[in-house]
Parts: sequence; C-alpha cells; structure tokens
Amino acid sequence: MDISQAKCPDCGRPMQIRSAWCTSCQVTVEGDIEVSPLGRLSLEDQLFVTAFLRHHGSIKKMEGLFDISYPTVKNRLNAVVRQLDSRFAGTSPNSLVLEQLSRGEITVDEAVERLG
Repeated sequence: MDISQAKCPDCGRPMQIRSAWCTSCQVTVEGDIEVSPLGRLSLEDQLFVTAFLRHHGSIKKMEGLFDISYPTVKNRLNAVVRQLDSRFAGTSPNSLVLEQLSRGEITVDEAVERLG
C-alpha cells in the first residue's frame, strides 16, 4: 500500500504514518513521521519525475519515453510543480489577519489597518 496516498476508509481524509520498521535489523521507529512532498505525489507522478531526472531534464527524451507531445510533457511537469509548490506554501500574512478577525481577536478596523 502506498501510505503517502492512503485515505481513511471511514472519513476519507489522508492517513498519517505513525511507525516505520526495518526488515533487515528489526528496528522500529514510532511517532509522527513526515512524508516528503515528492513522496506525497501520486505513483504516476513520482514515476514521471523520476524518469525526467534520470534523463537529465530532457523533454525530448520524455516525449519518446511516454509517447506524448512536447506540450503534454510541459503540462505534466507544470502540474507536478504546482502540487509541490502548494506543499511548500506558507500561510500568508493576510490570511493570518483574516483568521484573527474571524476568531474575534481583532476588530474590523484593526484588520483593515493591518491589511493596509
């Protein structure tokens, strides 16, 4: 099972990794284990990125390997980049102000001033 893409059978939300086990020496690590952004990509996207890296970023090679056009290669790469960018994106200062406003921690006037 690809745990990085696993969904809870009850609520459908993403599953989290709580333990890892070494089949060689039997060491077990437990706790909240972070999956890398690349590991969170679908298996299909992981294979695409791996092929792209193995062929040193050659779009021409990707066209032949996957039997797809140049624009399709670019679109797939752009889609992967958008997924990765969204995983690295931090919370914007504006959204922090709006969250404070929604929780009643600041007034509308204070929010307007901070959003300036």
